[in-house]
Amino acid sequence: MAITMTEPAAKHVAAFLSNRGKGIGLRLGVKTSGCSGMSYVIEFVDVLNDDDQVFIDKGVKVVVDKKSLLYIDGTELDFVKEGLNEGFEFNNPNIDGECGCGESFNV
Repeated sequence: MAITMTEPAAKHVAAFLSNRGKGIGLRLGVKTSGCSGMSYVIEFVDVLNDDDQVFIDKGVKVVVDKKSLLYIDGTELDFVKEGLNEGFEFNNPNIDGECGCGESFNV
């Protein structure tokens, strides 16, 4: 079981945490939402919960709760820039389909 990050994603998260001045790492999770059933949640972590799994990739801690890990195990987080747009992309091997707008997925 693992969550990984590309070099651009790790650099972006590390820089943001440094500018923020606090934080353990990045929390990835899922919630029931969207037209396909689930959507990703990203937030910065200041305190670990009892059910958190911690992965370290390229010097950055990625924190995932056990329930979410069932849906995103094996996922690679990337950070991409396309023209004026930039953001995180999830390369999740577990998804069966995504909605047309790309905001939600199902497994």
